[in-house]
Amino acid sequence: MNWLTKLTPPGVKNIFTKKDSPDNLWIKCPKSGEMVFSADLASLQHVTPAGHHLRIGPDMRLGYTFDDGNYFEVDVPAVAKDPLKFKDDRKYVDRLKAARAKTGDDDAMTIGVGHIHGIETVVLVQNFAFMGGSLGMAAGEGFIQAAQYAVSKNLPLVVFTAAGGARMQEGALSLMQMPRTTIAVQELREAGLPYIVVLCDPTTGGVTASYAMLGDIHLAEPGALICFAGPRVIEDTIREKLPEGFQRAEYLEEKGMVDKVVHRHNLRETLANLLSVLMKSEPQNMPAKTAAQVAERL
Repeated sequence: MNWLTKLTPPGVKNIFTKKDSPDNLWIKCPKSGEMVFSADLASLQHVTPAGHHLRIGPDMRLGYTFDDGNYFEVDVPAVAKDPLKFKDDRKYVDRLKAARAKTGDDDAMTIGVGHIHGIETVVLVQNFAFMGGSLGMAAGEGFIQAAQYAVSKNLPLVVFTAAGGARMQEGALSLMQMPRTTIAVQELREAGLPYIVVLCDPTTGGVTASYAMLGDIHLAEPGALICFAGPRVIEDTIREKLPEGFQRAEYLEEKGMVDKVVHRHNLRETLANLLSVLMKSEPQNMPAKTAAQVAERL
């Protein structure tokens, strides 16, 4: 008990009781250090005023991508649970339960079908929040399901990648998803359907070594880390300091590995522009200038 408590009349203390506030009321911008009010992020599409693109999950991604946020989901086929009975410091099944409780999703892939400025499109979103978006059997089945659905309905496929690589808890079964997804991409090509990849932060490992780099067009969000092995691993291996911004989206655009770095606010319009040309379909509700440019290409 301090001296102020002794002098304060009974009941006055309760008036000034500190109220608990949510832990996520403010978010610190990793780029500028500025504190951003969480409630303002939805209207900013989760891009901070300094331009840092925060990682977002499938619900937000699909909502920002499709017209009026309207879409329906396509189920991902079920796969065997913990086929290797893997355990490190935790059982694999326990990690899966924790990831499902955290994200509300069964695994890292979510398939949505809707319209982007009037053009019906299949969109696959890889959720980094689910075990680092790692490529396991369920994620592989999700990609294949999205590709096959696109082929069956004669629709383009857009994939938002975000992954730390293969899922070590599934061993060789995880690595097998790389050739399997590559075959699915080939099926899209044989059907003459567009396959556009949007590289989000981070896209690494086996995902980069397979379907993430097999698109007809590669877009990337600003500042996204895109690589096979990370910068620190490379520096430790070659014993040299890497260039500034090495393996970031802008660096890869400069070197020709990424076609265009696109701000999230402009991404939906950019996708509609590309899809309209590739599908020879006129987009709807686009700015007059952009619509005129598309019409010229058609």
